[in-house]
Amino acid sequence: MATTYTSPTLHSIKQWHLESLGLLAGGPKSTDQIQKMELLHTRFSTWTPIENKSLNNQLFQERIRLISHWFDMWTDKQRKEFLHGILIKCNKSQMKFAEKWLLENIPVIKVDFTTLLPRFISLYIFSFLNPKDLCAAAQVNWHWKFLTEQDCLWMPKCISLGWFLPYTPEKNEHGAWKQHYMVCATDVDHSAPRVNTETFEEHKTEYEEHQERMHAERLRKIIREQMALHKKELLKARPPWLSGTRNSGFYRHGWQLSLSQIIHDRSRLPATVLLAKKRIASSNHMLSKHFSEEMKSELKFSREAEKQLLKNVVGSSSSLTMPHKHCWTVSRSYPYGDHVLQPQPHLILISSHVPAYELIVDSVKPGVIPVVYEPSSNTLESLLFCVQKALDGQASKSIGIFSNGNSRGINLLQGYRINIKTLLKPEVRDFWEKLKSCVTSAEEGGTIDIFVPLSASEAGLEVLSQLSRLTGLLIRTPTGIATGSYQHILSEWLGNQKDAFPPSLYFTDVKLQVWLRFTELLEDALKAVRKHLRPYFSDLKKNITGKILGHIMFDALSWYEVQDNQRVAQVLADGLVELSRENHENPLEFLSFFLMKKHAKDKELRKEVAMTENNLEANLEGSVKNGRLYEDIVDKRKSFAKELLLSEKNYVHILEIVRDVYVKPLNAALTSNRAILSYVSIQLIFADILGILQLNKWFLEVLIQRLNEWSPAQNLGDLFIAFGRQLQTYINFYNNYTVILKTIDKCRETIPVFRAFLKRHDRTVITTMRSLQELLLCPSKRIEEYITLLYALSVHTPAGHTDREDLIAATSQMKRCKDYVDQLKLNVNRNDQLLSTQRLIQGCPKLLKASRSLIRTQDVAQLKCCSERVAVPYRLYEHTHDLSLFLFNDILVITQRSISYKPFERISTTTHQFLTAVTLHQLLVDDIPDSKYIKNAFRLQGPRQQWICCTEEDDKFTWLSSLQKAITCSIEENVY
Repeated sequence: MATTYTSPTLHSIKQWHLESLGLLAGGPKSTDQIQKMELLHTRFSTWTPIENKSLNNQLFQERIRLISHWFDMWTDKQRKEFLHGILIKCNKSQMKFAEKWLLENIPVIKVDFTTLLPRFISLYIFSFLNPKDLCAAAQVNWHWKFLTEQDCLWMPKCISLGWFLPYTPEKNEHGAWKQHYMVCATDVDHSAPRVNTETFEEHKTEYEEHQERMHAERLRKIIREQMALHKKELLKARPPWLSGTRNSGFYRHGWQLSLSQIIHDRSRLPATVLLAKKRIASSNHMLSKHFSEEMKSELKFSREAEKQLLKNVVGSSSSLTMPHKHCWTVSRSYPYGDHVLQPQPHLILISSHVPAYELIVDSVKPGVIPVVYEPSSNTLESLLFCVQKALDGQASKSIGIFSNGNSRGINLLQGYRINIKTLLKPEVRDFWEKLKSCVTSAEEGGTIDIFVPLSASEAGLEVLSQLSRLTGLLIRTPTGIATGSYQHILSEWLGNQKDAFPPSLYFTDVKLQVWLRFTELLEDALKAVRKHLRPYFSDLKKNITGKILGHIMFDALSWYEVQDNQRVAQVLADGLVELSRENHENPLEFLSFFLMKKHAKDKELRKEVAMTENNLEANLEGSVKNGRLYEDIVDKRKSFAKELLLSEKNYVHILEIVRDVYVKPLNAALTSNRAILSYVSIQLIFADILGILQLNKWFLEVLIQRLNEWSPAQNLGDLFIAFGRQLQTYINFYNNYTVILKTIDKCRETIPVFRAFLKRHDRTVITTMRSLQELLLCPSKRIEEYITLLYALSVHTPAGHTDREDLIAATSQMKRCKDYVDQLKLNVNRNDQLLSTQRLIQGCPKLLKASRSLIRTQDVAQLKCCSERVAVPYRLYEHTHDLSLFLFNDILVITQRSISYKPFERISTTTHQFLTAVTLHQLLVDDIPDSKYIKNAFRLQGPRQQWICCTEEDDKFTWLSSLQKAITCSIEENVY
């Protein structure tokens, strides 16, 4: 069939479109028309007539209106998807056009005014700020810092205080007047304004003026020394990562201090420095030629006071004695006799939940009464009692509360978070109203200082308002403008700024700052310790509690009484059933009569059963419990034989617990077609332990028979020898011990019924508060007990006794069995250590080998010699990597150690990447002598590579000694 040309249909392109191009005319198509038709299929992808511009524009406008109509009917989500698809297809010029349109049509909500306004207007706005606000504005960004440090802002402030720049700044010098302001504000060695001194009656002589100047110079020297020492301590204490701002609580050179902050900080300087400053000001004021004799005596008294204060600053120390109570008052001892409290002392309450509260207590000033309390074990009444007892009838000038909390409330006690919701509770209101009576009135200056930034939130301000109404006192709290853990303590406080800084009333500044520096570290350390140890201590607490209760029960009660308690519980249940059948007015009275009737019926039976307990086991138990250990028995050999009998009975009883509590119920379930475990699993777990039970039951029967026929010539060694011939049962158990435990774990994980079975029976009274795994641990300890008893029998057996040689032979037999057990333990521990090391090293090959064991691990630094042409003492080395060396008895595994930190955490994670493993008989070790450029280095030479390593001074000798010894042993093994 011939192929014919088919023209485009009306479904593929519009008719008027084709007619406009002259492609629908009748007649045959020319070659040009056919090529033009083919070009349309590939070129006109948008079906737009390119050649006819009018039709093109008309069609484009129609499509815009159509898309606009669709856009109006779409939802917001559909519109966003459409815009996203359109913008993705746009090129860079079209994206810039859209960006320009958006910037012109969308109004700007937030903008930095300094970027829009002229610079002189921005500077005019900044000129209304005080120095403190200018320093805060300088921390916004670099542009604001540049503007706020202009000389036109700081020069008027310096001139208004009489501080003139001693030189003319250069044109390119920036911030000269601000630096001058800081120097003048922080320098205390400047003269105060002179006053008119014409009121003095007498003139100073030249000698007195000279003495006054000398005295002022001495005081200035003291001030400079104290300030230098103070700044040096702060610089040493400041961590290198802190910015040195006010928020961090530390100062540094170049910090933009404000005048109010300087005055604030000077209020916390030592008393000697403050008094010296006062003396400088007074000496500058008294530059007159006349003054009275009373002034002279006052000046002399002030100088004596200064000397005394200087002595007190040097030599005051205190020690703390803190008894272990839930709430206590810290007592202090002073080197110059007992301390007498002021009439109105200060009192500080310190919560023991504050990190490192011991440092807080140590920083309390003399004369302040610290009361440390435990939030988890105290109530509001007991806390108030401790406060009243500490004050001893006095009224404190102020009470501080140092506890955990945030800007919305105070964690005063556990269960008593003081916030806006709990403040109106009756017991909380009563506490604050009674606490008010322990403080002087507001007219006398009594305050309550809370070391929690309550004033940093609206909810906290509401709490402060309520507390002020309850107590009628001034409540002072930090504003919380300083970030960081407990750094808010050093921020500004609510209240009168002219009063003393509240923390300085209670604490020594230097010690408080030391505590603030270590708070974050202590918090992180405590978090890590709690995270890792909380599960361990929780399980340990449960296990120890159960074991202690079990021991106390079995020491106080006999086995009959323990079983009798179950009967008492059944009788009590019967009484409750009888009580539920009838309605009695007094249920407790009916229940008591019911139990008394049951007790009267069983009284005679209880006496008979109790008398039957007077057997050999009861006597032995009573003697051991009383702690006498048969000291009144002359025949020590017989006493040890009885001890052997008693311990054997207890041991057999434990094995019978395994049989009765675990094996019998599992076999019964298996025979009743309700199997908990399969027959194979039961045999695998309990076959060996049941064989040990049969062996020891025979041993116990023979031992009881020997003791019943006891005489000084009785033998026990032959019995142990016969028992030792059957120790293969123990050997089988030891060999299968690992398999037994793994089978128990696997069945517990995969069989829910067995898991529930173990949960019902483990750590119960019947199992003496032990689990199945703990019961299976007893056979491994019994052999060592046998050896101890055999040694004791041998010591107290005369040399000519017929049992002497048998006891020695039995001891040797038991020791061989113990050595075999110890070797099994060593193999298990070695395998676990190898597997854990293999899991620790990433990309490590298989390390588990029959004769391989880990000797030690050493962390070293890998070095690289910069030039080997230089003589050895002058060679320079470069630290390239951190390595860890794992020394085994046959190989040395070298890994690359890397340390990584997680965001917001101080704890690091150490990973090891496998590099190579070198057999010890192919390893050479060379010591590198210490030089000026390297110390504690050595070289490891392998078959293909060498490593220059460096370690600590204390570790180098021990590491090289262990490595050389392992290499020597490895070479000897390969030779022979």
